[in-house]
Amino acid sequence: MSEHTTKTSPLHERHTALGAKMADFSGWSMPIEYPSGGVVAEHTAVRERVGLFDVSHLGNAQVSGPGAKDFLNACFTNDLDRIEPGKAQYTMCCDEDGGVVDDLIAYLRADDDVLLIPNAANTAEVVRRLREAAPEGITIENVHEDHAILALQGPRSDDVLETLGLPHGHDYMSFVDAEWEGHPLTVCRTGYTGERGYELVSDVADAPALWDAIIGAMEPHAGMPCGLGARDTLRTEMGYALHGNELSTEITPVMARTGWAVGWKKESFWGKEALLAQREAKESRLAGGLLVTGRGIPRAHQNVLDAEGNQVGEITSGTFSPTLRQGIALALLDRGIEEGASVVIDVRGRQVEAQVKKPPFVEGGASS
Repeated sequence: MSEHTTKTSPLHERHTALGAKMADFSGWSMPIEYPSGGVVAEHTAVRERVGLFDVSHLGNAQVSGPGAKDFLNACFTNDLDRIEPGKAQYTMCCDEDGGVVDDLIAYLRADDDVLLIPNAANTAEVVRRLREAAPEGITIENVHEDHAILALQGPRSDDVLETLGLPHGHDYMSFVDAEWEGHPLTVCRTGYTGERGYELVSDVADAPALWDAIIGAMEPHAGMPCGLGARDTLRTEMGYALHGNELSTEITPVMARTGWAVGWKKESFWGKEALLAQREAKESRLAGGLLVTGRGIPRAHQNVLDAEGNQVGEITSGTFSPTLRQGIALALLDRGIEEGASVVIDVRGRQVEAQVKKPPFVEGGASS
């Protein structure tokens, strides 16, 4: 397979059989929505009941060997010493200038065994950087295409897992290694929707049967298969960052207001000095939310203007909120723009009124 060939999920045939609208996502052909629902119905299913996403495009890397945890702790922003085995942690891989190469989740099995789930497009680069820096005895394996990841999200997700005899009810940002039908499976209490839910990491060969079983177990709860369109509207309502939009090599954790995932007191991590300097300078734009009060749907790269028509920011993500039934956006805004301020968004030459609002735009139950 050449690097330019579009990759497919192990569930590709399931999606096409359901008539899913497919699109390229970071080099992977993935479902955007299904004809049985559509983005709004799929979004609502997750907020109110339960939905199942195929997120097998997400990366998968294994870091092992004596001192693996300490090695990663000297590379990534967050402090792995804050968690214990069986827990997961959101963190970032930065370059020396403080830009974000990727944001990812680290699953700590033991001091010598850490699973990483990076973003699809950035997995190879994260692995390359780690391999370049790794001391002798530490192995970094890119097992991106060896595993499938299913995200079961929504307030009825525990009921679905109980039907299947799978672990559920463990703490938010924790995981359990288990078996299903005699095959290994990791059940992670994580997700990207803001709702209570789980991400299930399985071997590629086991994914189709697992998908079928979950679809069947969701039926009594009016659950639905969901595409990446609903995943995007769900995460935007929560104000969750998307790499390439709210985080990038040009948008640092300071600018994105993700400093809560930075171990500022750690002795070192990639980009620490640059980030400390930027935090001290207090000059960069900062992430914020916009609730549209006029008529219009904001989109990325549109300008945000003040009452005098001066540019005071730029949209990083914009969409229609199915929950609120109005437009919402995430943006980088000048530091003088305070919460509650009225601004306008230049939507293809038309000024649409909006109000600055700190995300989340809706209340989720992820950590309940």
